[in-house]
Amino acid sequence: MENKLERKYGLFTAICMVVGIVIGSGVFFKAQTILQKTEGNMPLGILAWIIGGLIMIFCILAFASMAQKYEKVNGVVDYAEATVGPRYGYYMGWFMTIIYYPTLTVILAWLTARYSLVFITSCWPDFPLVIPAAQGGCVIGPECMVLMMVYLVCAYVVNALSPKLAGKFQTTTTVIKLIPLGLMAVVGILVGLLGENHMLVSNFATASAGQGGTAAPLLASVCATSFAYEGWIIATTINAELKDAKRNLPKALILGGIIIIATYICYYIGVAGGASVDVLMAEGATSAFVNIFGGLLGNILNLFVAISCAGTMNGLMLGCCRGAYSLAARGEGPNPELFVQVDRKSNMPSNSAILGLLLCAFWGAYFIFASVIELWGGAKVFTGTAFESVVFSFDASELPIVTIYAMYIPIFICWMRKATDESAMRRYVIPVLAILGSLFMVYACLVGHRMENFWYLIVFAVVMLIGKAVGRKNSKA
Repeated sequence: MENKLERKYGLFTAICMVVGIVIGSGVFFKAQTILQKTEGNMPLGILAWIIGGLIMIFCILAFASMAQKYEKVNGVVDYAEATVGPRYGYYMGWFMTIIYYPTLTVILAWLTARYSLVFITSCWPDFPLVIPAAQGGCVIGPECMVLMMVYLVCAYVVNALSPKLAGKFQTTTTVIKLIPLGLMAVVGILVGLLGENHMLVSNFATASAGQGGTAAPLLASVCATSFAYEGWIIATTINAELKDAKRNLPKALILGGIIIIATYICYYIGVAGGASVDVLMAEGATSAFVNIFGGLLGNILNLFVAISCAGTMNGLMLGCCRGAYSLAARGEGPNPELFVQVDRKSNMPSNSAILGLLLCAFWGAYFIFASVIELWGGAKVFTGTAFESVVFSFDASELPIVTIYAMYIPIFICWMRKATDESAMRRYVIPVLAILGSLFMVYACLVGHRMENFWYLIVFAVVMLIGKAVGRKNSKA
């Protein structure tokens, strides 16, 4: 075993990691969520996508400045350590290792399994499922859960045993996933404008005021975009493996962010050209694909969606495998001597990768029981009040993301204090915009998720207290 990662990735791979990690399932199923939260108000939905994208860009620009100055093991942890201090860097790394990476990874594994089964059952309607597809078997059936676990193990094997192969897989799936998005964006807009029904014009003209569902539809919609836009920060975990990282990482973050925003907005508009907002709210984007491209091609595009989700899952597993290593390389966390080891043949922190897979298994079990099959969905507390909710049930696809936006804020503040050699734009303007965007995301989460925040924060507090105990123990050793 050795304890150093070699530089094996170039700029193109880094851009593909930013784009590939972010563009995955979120744009496909969160588009439906945003329509539901705005009650089909297309302009309001587009505004939500724009706001979410701008928040991402402001944060990217702020971290791009830091990436040109700080380079160690794990991008965002490096920035937290250099600006706020070593202890804060440790807590940032602990949170990402225990909660952030694995929760997002398991959700992407489930979505990959879900869309795979949608493709299979569409091609072979008589394909046997324990729960028929018409009754939600592709979503909640045991086949979906088993396939989800298989995908998680496959992603672990690829990343842990052959990081170069994982990088090639990331670039390939990134190119593949842009095909359905690009087709729907271009063809959907043309059909929606020039077709007999002028569906796109009709959907914009009949936009409702969006008064149902939530008290603040725009805030709830922006919160929903957080999942679709999230993941770019994980690309910074490879800065120790990126050639000329101080030059290439900022370029990859900025170029990747611009590509993502343009793709999302064009796709969202294109989908509205293929089906009415009522159909899209009820059935999702699949109906638009089928209406525009026909049943056969529409179903093939479902396969592209599954591949897209697999690419994002692969990128997230990249973060999972390196989480404990980023702590151990600093002498922090549980048993740093064990997790700092890097395998000579694969040049991967194998022990760290195994822990990442185990954490995925834990959060996968929680996600299945709490969110998919809603095992304790009837156990409500505070009934009859504004705080009525299901105990310890929260959206694992959004709340950890909003947490990390809150944790960005001290980094931006300390950057403004320490970056005395930077221009006013890079030292003050961009970080202030990033802080405002982060605060907006936190506020949107509080309004959009209400009591779910309470249950999630309890779990978050317990995890961080465990991290404090482990860190204190190692610091005494």
